[in-house]
Formats: sequence, C-alpha cells, structure tokens
Amino acid sequence: MPPFPPGTVWLVGAGPGDPGLVTLQAAWALGEADALYFDALVNAEVLRLTRVDCERIFVGKRAGCPSPKQSEITALLVGAARRGKRVVRLKGGDPYVFGRGAEEAQGLVAAGVPFRVSPGVTAGIGGLAAAGIPVTHRDVNQSVTFVTAHDASGGLSERLDWPALSRGAPVLVVYMGFRLMRVIAERLLDAGRPASEPVAVVANATTDRQQVARTTLGRLAAGLDVEGIAPPAIIVVGGVVALAPVLGFAAAAQGEALHAEALGG
Repeated sequence: MPPFPPGTVWLVGAGPGDPGLVTLQAAWALGEADALYFDALVNAEVLRLTRVDCERIFVGKRAGCPSPKQSEITALLVGAARRGKRVVRLKGGDPYVFGRGAEEAQGLVAAGVPFRVSPGVTAGIGGLAAAGIPVTHRDVNQSVTFVTAHDASGGLSERLDWPALSRGAPVLVVYMGFRLMRVIAERLLDAGRPASEPVAVVANATTDRQQVARTTLGRLAAGLDVEGIAPPAIIVVGGVVALAPVLGFAAAAQGEALHAEALGG
C-alpha cells in the first residue's frame, strides 16, 4: 500500500453504502488514520475499520440541517495534518464525483498539506448496478451523462442546458435530485424527451434498505409511482432502466423472479 506518513490527508471514497464495497486501499487508510472526518452518508460499519484510538469527527452535510461550511471542513483537515496526524476525509461514493473532494484538495494544496485521493465506487454506477440497471449496454447506449441536480444554493442549477442534455444523453444519471425530480422530469419533457421513457429512482442503494421505483418520465412529472421513496436517492433516465427485471440480482436474492424475456429476443 502507498505510504501514509503523519501530516498527510487522504480523501477516501466509502462507496454507495454497502461496507463490502470499500476498497482495500480505503480500508488500509482507515486502519492507519489518527483522525477521521466523515460524511452523513457513510455506513457506520465502515467507521469500525478505524483504530479504537482514532479521533472520529462528523462533518456531514444534509439538506435543511445545520452543517459545517466547506471552508470550515477544509480548515479542520489542515489543522489536524499540521498537528502531525494521519488524516482521513471519508466521503460517500467517490470524493471527486459531486463530492466536493476537489475543493478540499485545492484547499490542502493552498495550505501546503500533502494529500492523496483514494477513489470509491460512485452511486451512479454501483448503486444502479445493485438495482439491476447497468449504466451502459451495447444495445441501448454508447454514452452516459452524470448530472448533479442542484447548485451551491440548493436550487436547480441554471447552468444545466436541458435541451442539450435531452438531445445528447441517451442515459442520464441524476445525483441529489430527489427533491427536484418532478421539476427535472418536466424540464426533460419540455426539452423533447418522450413521456414514455423509462425512469428509475433508487434509494439507499446497495444497503438492506434499498428501494427501487420504476416509472416513466411522464408519470414522474406527475409525482406518480414514487410513494414511500425517501432520500438519499439516485435517478436514472433512459432505456437501460428496462433491464432491471432482467438483471436485478438483489431483488432475485429476495425471492423475486428475473425475466430473461424482457431482453426482447
């Protein structure tokens, strides 16, 4: 494993929820850490990989709840490293996929603190796979687009070009879009996507609380078929959603039948 000297910060991805999806490198770093700063979506089982004398500090951000500012979190990382700690900043999914990891890395560089990134499984790939939805399939799409639904203010980002996304993204994966999913569906419909296009909302992906709601873009815009679903959730729009009845291994483990005929041939 790479060296993890005192005074260093590692930005570590914890994966989408299942502690078994933590990488070997991430597990090793957690076992070496003197100080751990972790997010709200990190499975508590992952925290048990640290030593008993490791200092654990919660710095999670949740919508509508008081939470530390990004600058404050970066200052905590810098301060701990300057005290000679081996510091792990543990983030759900992957640090560089809509996780503010790059902002923290910039702050560490500016402060002269050595750092390393340990990538993690992002929910837009691993979480969907757990729901039986591949982000690519040769017969469906040759590209996929990942989007974060909101900007720094928490509202729907005005930087997103919905007509361009509609034309250029056969499969669209939306992070942090639960509160805005009806508006997102409306924007895509207005931009020309068909109301019949398959959509899935996957909540608490890869955990024993996983929920999957499959619907269409038109019905999602009307708020239908997603009753009982709660965040954190990932949204996927496109033909790959139709593969869930074929490839839903997690559902099969719970006794649901898979349907090879859904492949259409």
